[in-house]
Amino acid sequence: MIEEAYCVPHPPIIVHEVGKGEEKKAARTIESYEKVADRIAEIKPDLIIVSSPHAILYRDWFNISSGKKAYGDFGQFNAGSVSFEVKYDTEFIDTLKKVMPYGFPCGTEYDQEKYLDHGTIVPLYFVNQKYRDYELVRIGLSGYPLSMHYELGMYINETIKQLNRKAVWIASGDLSHCNKGSHYGYHPEGPEYDRRIMENMRTGSFNELLEYDSAFLNRAMECGHRSFTMMAGAMDGREVKTEVLSYEAPWGIGYGVTIVTPGKKNESRMFFKRQEEKNMDAYNERYEKADAFVKLAYDQVFRWTREHRMVAMDNIPEEMKKRAGVFVSIHENGQLRGCIGTIRPCCGNIADEIIHNAVAACSRDPRFSPVREEELDQLEITVDVLGDAERIQDKRQLDVHKYGVICSTKDGRRGLLLPDIDGVDSVDEQVRIACEKGNIDEESDDVILERFEVVRHY
Repeated sequence: MIEEAYCVPHPPIIVHEVGKGEEKKAARTIESYEKVADRIAEIKPDLIIVSSPHAILYRDWFNISSGKKAYGDFGQFNAGSVSFEVKYDTEFIDTLKKVMPYGFPCGTEYDQEKYLDHGTIVPLYFVNQKYRDYELVRIGLSGYPLSMHYELGMYINETIKQLNRKAVWIASGDLSHCNKGSHYGYHPEGPEYDRRIMENMRTGSFNELLEYDSAFLNRAMECGHRSFTMMAGAMDGREVKTEVLSYEAPWGIGYGVTIVTPGKKNESRMFFKRQEEKNMDAYNERYEKADAFVKLAYDQVFRWTREHRMVAMDNIPEEMKKRAGVFVSIHENGQLRGCIGTIRPCCGNIADEIIHNAVAACSRDPRFSPVREEELDQLEITVDVLGDAERIQDKRQLDVHKYGVICSTKDGRRGLLLPDIDGVDSVDEQVRIACEKGNIDEESDDVILERFEVVRHY
């Protein structure tokens, strides 16, 4: 089991050789770091796990650093004389791969960065002054939902127990980057996020870490939330004692330092199970409210993900008997998870078009890994049925909210964008994205424009 965990920031400027006196503006953070280093030296762990927002990050993969050792320094911050090597716990990494269920998107296979990132070397700078007799496991974050970060923390803790490691966890991450005085600019969500997260840490309310809205987190410009959530997963089903050492935002960026000590088992703190139940309730509610088009897509995504079989539909509703192009879009926690469609019909009716495109959206969208069974209750699906495309003379005949656009060339290149997409607020942006998707130069005189309307089903 994890002996202790630490939520810490990672501004290089607090390293004396980098800050050259400026670090004094974050004196409380540095003092807290000294206490963390003293605690680690007292525990004498075999293993230090670092979850870092600045390790290699993929949208659909949790990267574990590979190799037997790694090197890090502060050269990019004009302090290259401060450097060190660390040894990786390869046995732990191999065992973790066996502990995780088949298909969980985590491993060393796509590791491309052999140097330690500053989210790792800043904490280790302070630790190494007090204690060095440890091996390291460094884990990156991903674009997956918070629940999957929490789930990975559970698998890491199970691996620690299997190997009987004496381990501590450093959850590296700054807080908001948009407090007053930040060169990133001020957003009111910044101080609100810092207040909330520090209260979560003070009270040990780790269930609330899973409930933050992704749009709020983006507006708050937070750095470490997924790192903290992954660490919290390692404490699932345990009581925790937390000690907030400090909080400050000297450059408009929030820095919080907290010590987390796990205690005895407590079933009321099995937050992952509770979150799964909550997700299923929300899914059932979405499914019941959905119309027949979307229910068919949900049924197909579920059937394909679980059994790799297509839904058989004997009695096709009258409104699905005609032929039309169809797009099936899948979102997870507000983020796109898959979208595949046909501009013109390829099947005998809309029902079959939905079935085939739902399979493709959940399993063959090249931008994403296939949907996993554990994600099913978090999905939101929409179905767009396309009207006939009509050729237009120029962009003035488009309306980003009413019409989708098809950009094509005589040599067969083609790109499409649906109407009324979040974040696409202008016709120019709509055409630019459609051209990008078709690898088309939007300034070319050869671009052919078509528009179409859709009926969107929820």
